[in-house]
Amino acid sequence: MADLPFLTDTAPQAIPIHALRTSEWSQWSESRPEALKRLAAAHDFKAQAGRILLVPATDGSIERVLFGVGDKANAMAMGSLAQNLPSGDYRIAAAPREFSATLVAVAWGLGSYAFERYKKRKRPAPRLAAPEGADMAEAQRIVSAAWLVRDLVNTPTNDMGPDALHAAAEKVARENGAVFEAIVGDELIAQNYPLIHAVGRAAAQAPRLLHLSWGDAGAPRLALVGKGVTFDTGGLDIKPSAGMRLMKKDMGGAAHALALAQAVMQSGLKVKLDVYLAVVENAISADAFRPGDVIASRKGPTVEIDNTDAEGRLILADALTRACEEEPALLLDFATLTGAARTALGPDLPPFFTGDDALAAELAQASIETADPIWRMPLWDAYEGDMDSSIADMKNTGDGAFAGAIYGALFLRRFVNVASWAHFDVYAWAPREKPSRPQGGEAQALRACLKVIKARFGAADAAPKAK
Repeated sequence: MADLPFLTDTAPQAIPIHALRTSEWSQWSESRPEALKRLAAAHDFKAQAGRILLVPATDGSIERVLFGVGDKANAMAMGSLAQNLPSGDYRIAAAPREFSATLVAVAWGLGSYAFERYKKRKRPAPRLAAPEGADMAEAQRIVSAAWLVRDLVNTPTNDMGPDALHAAAEKVARENGAVFEAIVGDELIAQNYPLIHAVGRAAAQAPRLLHLSWGDAGAPRLALVGKGVTFDTGGLDIKPSAGMRLMKKDMGGAAHALALAQAVMQSGLKVKLDVYLAVVENAISADAFRPGDVIASRKGPTVEIDNTDAEGRLILADALTRACEEEPALLLDFATLTGAARTALGPDLPPFFTGDDALAAELAQASIETADPIWRMPLWDAYEGDMDSSIADMKNTGDGAFAGAIYGALFLRRFVNVASWAHFDVYAWAPREKPSRPQGGEAQALRACLKVIKARFGAADAAPKAK
């Protein structure tokens, strides 16, 4: 794994950073030189959250940086420095004791990201010397995974259609020694993936199921599933223009599954990893699937299409069925599935659904420890009947205008037959810049999921070969 450009080895010459709580400012500043006190007063700096004070040296260079983290912020606040400091090399001289050194490095790496495929950044990002005690290999794995999600999601569909997402997944497989398989176009019908085929058949680039396999066959099985709708018009139930504007990000679930798989493989975990990416473009043509169509699933039950804009759950149904055929010990799926999830929790807090209380507790604890916000929502059994159909085994939507995220999760649950499963309804997008998070494509829940996977399965003595 190549080093990422936000790191530097020049620690002794790097500019020191003092990250301070607001409540610490008075005591900290008391013993400082009068010139620094006057400078802080002139800028009304009292270590308020997000405030940066550049302290000059006598030659006009930056002598040190003071950074306010307020009294409630976690280590991810440190990413603001990578977003706002001048180019140069920096080191952490002081930070709140509860800030994990590894998370500080992660935050800096996330904050230093820029999407440069079409527009180059104006100046190099500031670089960070490894914080004392940080696991920099782990930080690089996490940052690399997040950058992969962001790059894939930020790329517009003219350059990130099914063919390009296919190539990106194959590249990750090749670089990590995984076996790669692609089932494309009408071969989906021949191999019994009818829902994936139906959703994607109208597009110029064929639908496909991508499968990455890695690890020793005798190890516990981990399955990751991702929704890869490279653009979603809504199909014949076409979206309004405002709703379609960001639909390049509707492959964000596949980007998450692929990036998490990359981190698992780079960590050399004791798992037999299977990754299933259902990749389509939900386009409109004479061959598009229609409201009212009834389509059989890979698992067998038939689905009446109530709305062609509820297409993500359809392709995931076939992919989840395939994943369950291998009887994984843990199954995680990621999808930009419902706007209802955003209405409930907003863009920054992705919900997850699981019937496994132990897994839910592990994820909740990991969320806290990795500063990676997620929130459990219920698989509410009483809503199951709202998806009944008079002519098929089920519809792909519920009857009402409410509880859309729950309906989506309940639909997926019908295609899962393993005990330990969680569904993440991610947004995969940052509407505006925040610390560690530039505006644009965003990775969510990856740090928490990786921590749970590591706790459950542990690292191998050496990275296993694909089988």
